[in-house]
Amino acid sequence: MKMNKSKRHIFLFLLLVLAVASFANDKPGTKAAPSPVYFTSDISGQGVLKVFEKIRSNVKGQAAVKTHFGEEGNQNYLKPELVEPLVKALNATLVETNVLYSGPRQKTESHIKLAKEHGFDFAPIDILDSEDDKAYACSTGCYTRVITGSHILRYQTIVMLTHFKGHGLAGFGGAIKNVAMGLAARAGKLAMHANYVPGYDTTKCIRCGLCAKQCPAGAITLNPVRIDPRKCIGCGQCQQVCPAKVFETDKSRVSPELFNKRLVEYAKVLADSNHLLYVNVLVNISPDCDCAGRARKPFVNDIGILASTDIVAIEQASLDLVNKAHKCKDAFLKEGGRSGNSQIDYAEKLGMGTRKYRLVNLDGR
Repeated sequence: MKMNKSKRHIFLFLLLVLAVASFANDKPGTKAAPSPVYFTSDISGQGVLKVFEKIRSNVKGQAAVKTHFGEEGNQNYLKPELVEPLVKALNATLVETNVLYSGPRQKTESHIKLAKEHGFDFAPIDILDSEDDKAYACSTGCYTRVITGSHILRYQTIVMLTHFKGHGLAGFGGAIKNVAMGLAARAGKLAMHANYVPGYDTTKCIRCGLCAKQCPAGAITLNPVRIDPRKCIGCGQCQQVCPAKVFETDKSRVSPELFNKRLVEYAKVLADSNHLLYVNVLVNISPDCDCAGRARKPFVNDIGILASTDIVAIEQASLDLVNKAHKCKDAFLKEGGRSGNSQIDYAEKLGMGTRKYRLVNLDGR
């Protein structure tokens, strides 16, 4: 049956609409289709390459790999043998930013020296905020300013190679935290932590000294316990390790929930302004961040490595795997006293990706 010209145009228009809808449904981060997250249980440099190969086509121009070089004394950070093959495959530069608290990672020269002492001597190292800062406008009603290092402009792609583990204030530290806090310049880190100095009840103190030992800023003194607000960076480590519950959140100051919102908003602005790809490594999963010089032992066995272009999907998949391994609904809440679920909820709400994912197991392929 022949169609007249008008009907033919309508028919072609409907075909075009269907084609566009089909294309949209295949995009990661849409409501209709789950985002692919690639997985291997091969925890090695080759395992990193195996999962990354599935998203490698997204690499553009000069690449950098952002990872944590490990705090002095920490044993849980990603070891260089996991990082080196990916860096060399991309001919990439290792990038980091300086930290707020005292120690070798506060200054560029000693930061690089520590990184090399920890085995990260196989590629150039660029401390992004070693010279100047780069500020971004925030389009989400941010609670804080978004400031990174000016050297970020040198790279067209940054691979966020993240150790997925606990964190005293955020609940867990994954890709979102690695983008937000990991790429933030010192002024940005301070803004995210701003006004978070916990209260404390000296009558509860049992003088075990754990808080002072774990404080990365050296802000706590004992007998009686006291926090120097000029030194405190609001990391929440003292609250997490204190067995006597001496330290309490002052509700007039920033809450953990607000801190997580700040993390997500920072991550959104930086992800919108730069081309980022994500690899999460689920190994040495401690309740404590790699910034802790005396991090507690892992509470689950090593799980594997994930890769995705969707930051929300990879965080949800990582959290689900840890919860499954620990046989509970919120492993980090159980082990560290903080839940990081609000990070993922808020990131999805801001349109950074989808919590719906399709886990693609590459083992045996």
